Amino acid sequence: KHIDEHFYTDQAGEQEYICQNCGAKIITNKETTATKCSFCGSAVVLSDQLTGSYKPAKVIPFRITKAEAEAAFKQWSKKLLFAPNDFKNDVRIRELTGIYVPFWLCHLAGQGEALADATITHRYSRGDDEVIETAHFNVYRKVDTRFENVPFDASEKMADDLMDKLEPFDYGELYDFDSPYLAGYLAEKYDFTVKDMKERIDKRMKNYVDDYVRASMTGYDSINIIDRDYNIISQKENYTMLPVWMVYSGYQNSEYIFAMNGQTGKIAGNPPVDKGKVALASVGVTLLIFFILRLITFLLGGPIL
Repeated sequence: KHIDEHFYTDQAGEQEYICQNCGAKIITNKETTATKCSFCGSAVVLSDQLTGSYKPAKVIPFRITKAEAEAAFKQWSKKLLFAPNDFKNDVRIRELTGIYVPFWLCHLAGQGEALADATITHRYSRGDDEVIETAHFNVYRKVDTRFENVPFDASEKMADDLMDKLEPFDYGELYDFDSPYLAGYLAEKYDFTVKDMKERIDKRMKNYVDDYVRASMTGYDSINIIDRDYNIISQKENYTMLPVWMVYSGYQNSEYIFAMNGQTGKIAGNPPVDKGKVALASVGVTLLIFFILRLITFLLGGPIL
């Protein structure tokens, strides 16, 4: 359902609408573009919030239903290695909310040059000794790269690292935006423009270009980029709504927040940790390393301590 009648905006930025289904008044903040009526549950798209620069260009619809999201989260929880058993076996979801999160999908270019210290290591025996020789090489690359549809969440409320972990999205399901896609879900307008996020975009893109440079340097045992000079250029950006299920789970009087890609089902978040399991795993790793070292010593003919 669409609500077009806008009553007022107060000093705090709250806005009041009226539900066309039951007549109740709905109070939202200025970032909200889709919500539900608290009285009758009707889906509400605040269409006057989606005009001008705040109208998205693209959208990826939800592929995973609420029931599927809940079942997938419970299955994921059972596989958590270091989570407490009572959390894994009886995970309690306090709230499960589908949100269209505002993103900028950017087409970017990375141009410049990089210098790396690359090594090749040779190992051989000389009498009873093992000799290790490492040769160092200065490797130079001039780069001109293009990256398409790099996502950056533009919501102040969403943690950037949490949203980044939901990638990748399938951009084969990227459609021209139409407001009915938002019905039944929450949605918000962007808080940050591409210009606002320049520092974040540059940092991430420089890491991408570094990866590209390393991938071009084959035949070496190690590669360490020691100098670089990149220019990151934004060629095009599309304001896009991407589907995310937010999962709020309670455990021992604490709340844990998880996010699920509403298209692919990928889950991200930090669950509670059983310190006893972590300690036991650390002991196990230490013992494994000890026995591996003893085996190596034995195979090399040295004394076993």
